[in-house]
Amino acid sequence: MDNLISYLKGSSTDNYFLLAGPCVIEGEKMALEIAEKCCEVTSQLHIPYVFKGSYRKANRSRIDSFTGIGDEKALKILQKVKHTFDIPVVTDIHTNEEAAMAAEYVDMLQIPAFLCRQTELLIAAARTGKMVNIKKGQFLSPQAMAYAVDKVRDAGGKQVAITERGTTFGYTDLVVDFRGIPIMQKADCPVILDVTHSLQQPNQAAGVTGGMPEMIETIARAGIASGADGLFMETHQDPSVAKSDGANMLRLDLLPSLLHRLTTLRMAVNSINN
Repeated sequence: MDNLISYLKGSSTDNYFLLAGPCVIEGEKMALEIAEKCCEVTSQLHIPYVFKGSYRKANRSRIDSFTGIGDEKALKILQKVKHTFDIPVVTDIHTNEEAAMAAEYVDMLQIPAFLCRQTELLIAAARTGKMVNIKKGQFLSPQAMAYAVDKVRDAGGKQVAITERGTTFGYTDLVVDFRGIPIMQKADCPVILDVTHSLQQPNQAAGVTGGMPEMIETIARAGIASGADGLFMETHQDPSVAKSDGANMLRLDLLPSLLHRLTTLRMAVNSINN
């Protein structure tokens, strides 16, 4: 998809757009099932949709944590989702070399929050010609993200977005400063709220990240009310057995009703703004 930003902002109802899917690709069947469910509800609600799935998890708390099923195998599953449902797909990259590799399969490259200041990585992503979604570092101010956007644009990247995913709060928690949404929109690019990662509780003593999934709707509603252009959520058929980030995921069967309520809220916000 050549102009992904036009697609994301192209809803006839001026709805938010959605990036959603599993944290990591665990297999073809699970990925296709999640994509089908997401496509069904987003089509009904006129929500522009991008399927999200990491082909590999490079940042894990413990050495024995699951990292993936193999890069090529997972990327081909992402490509199959793209072609089966005729939707764009997004995945994370972690090194300069991965940018060109992943770009052969996906429409959007995502820069993990811990890597958002890596200049060469941003440049490599920009040079693929794909849309680049930069996650705001948990350690950065919203104002600082303008420089990350500039790096992508200066390297020739014409499509870029910023994703808010919480700020470090003590050692084991995150907090979302919703003032950051309009501040980052001043960089003239879409701003996305990562609902589920904002509810992570990292650095737990057990070496496994915790989370507060019961607060997903609260954070999502606040994001819509604050004017976020899009939402990011990780979802799984059964988060209790997910191989990564299950503690803060949304259960897949809860997604349709949540998106309905958020769409109603978005329409109310639009009516107030207009």
